[in-house]
Amino acid sequence: MLHAAEEIARSLGQDAVSYDDDVLEHHGHSDWSTSNSPERAVAVVYPRSTSDVSAIARICSRRDVPMVPFGAGSSVEGNFSQPHSGICVDFSYMDSVVAFHPDDMDVVVQPGVNWVDLNTQIASAGLFAPMDPSPTATVGGMVSTNCSGTNAFRYGTMKDWVLNLTVVLADGTVIKTRRRPRKTSAGYNLTSLFVGAEGTLGMVTEITLKLAPIPQDTSVAVVPFPTIRDAAAAATELIRSGIQLAALEIMDEQQMKILNEHGSEAVRRRKWAELPTLFLKFSGTTEGVKSDITRISDIVHATTGGRAPFHFARSKQEEADLWAARKESLFTMASIRPPGTELWSTDVAVPVSRLAEIIDWSKRECSKLGIFASVIGHVGDGNFHVAMMYDPKDAEQTRRVAQCVHQMMAMALEMEGTVSGEHAIGIGKKDCLRDELGPETIGLMRQLKRAVDPKWIMNPGKVFDW
Repeated sequence: MLHAAEEIARSLGQDAVSYDDDVLEHHGHSDWSTSNSPERAVAVVYPRSTSDVSAIARICSRRDVPMVPFGAGSSVEGNFSQPHSGICVDFSYMDSVVAFHPDDMDVVVQPGVNWVDLNTQIASAGLFAPMDPSPTATVGGMVSTNCSGTNAFRYGTMKDWVLNLTVVLADGTVIKTRRRPRKTSAGYNLTSLFVGAEGTLGMVTEITLKLAPIPQDTSVAVVPFPTIRDAAAAATELIRSGIQLAALEIMDEQQMKILNEHGSEAVRRRKWAELPTLFLKFSGTTEGVKSDITRISDIVHATTGGRAPFHFARSKQEEADLWAARKESLFTMASIRPPGTELWSTDVAVPVSRLAEIIDWSKRECSKLGIFASVIGHVGDGNFHVAMMYDPKDAEQTRRVAQCVHQMMAMALEMEGTVSGEHAIGIGKKDCLRDELGPETIGLMRQLKRAVDPKWIMNPGKVFDW
């Protein structure tokens, strides 16, 4: 494998390859993931163009060396681990906006572009890319996992915003999945084949994204509830109301307590009720937002008999502070981990009608097993996360956490749900994917992979095994 790295260095330049132990560790281990492999890549390479990536692939293909794409390193299921070692391909230098078409409401970017930076660059045109995962995420990683975020209730997931992709296949072949129009019925939908494939079918080097108009106005409201089941049930009623909320999120009482004690200065400007809380984001015209707030307030009042206080932001500063509580939640919980402990964060998604049941079940199961856990989620589309704190050196505690996760996956499947709403499969959920889709469907996926990656060198060990 080192011979491949040396050949890449001769092709791209010595400064495009790193063998540094700290660099290899950073690219092989994630504090956000419990599915880390002990193996490390032999080198990290830094392409700057599609032709560089093609050269890397040709060299690795000729030498049968695995390639593992790396974006921002924020994935949580071991998606960029290197269980078979190989070459880690870091796209951080491919961070350019290639073309911006404001009249067509689309933009062409390289995979290393950070989505927050992108939205800052294009805001003056009144447009934005709606997906909002971790603020560190890059567009390439977002494509890789078919990410979403808090805006998914209104705007869908990453697959809904990708027009086309430029992809380097395992042998170095460069393809473009389709042209730039908003619609096409020309041939197979190859774009969707690569979105969510976690780099197992090829390495994405350019992405054309659809953009949305920045709403004229926005606002935020919060509603605490006596129990998590009450909050989830109310969320279901709000979804069925037909009101086009921009986001509908949930945080449990543990998260609210953590925010009171350890949140940022902006979040701690108010004393939060330490109860399960819905966070609602409104967007649209100014009059439309006012109307939606009134209608939602009426629904909450009717649903709860007036027992749940409905509070909406009365200024832009308060709006920012309220929403900061939701966006900071997981990072705040991670920051209070005692030394030596880890955070096991997992997600599932179920039909909205079963949401209250599975959230309530998950909370009770964690409590029964003596696990400190909290629930946050994008309940507007039936997706929620459970973050569990544990000591990986404590075998019994680790076993209990793993048991809780596996039972949650099984419960989601019983409800006709999915084992991964937005984290993808990586290493951590391969067995669960087999339970979800069955051997025939996984068999077809294997055939597709073998067709484009016959040597099995594109991010091997992820999604499913050989």
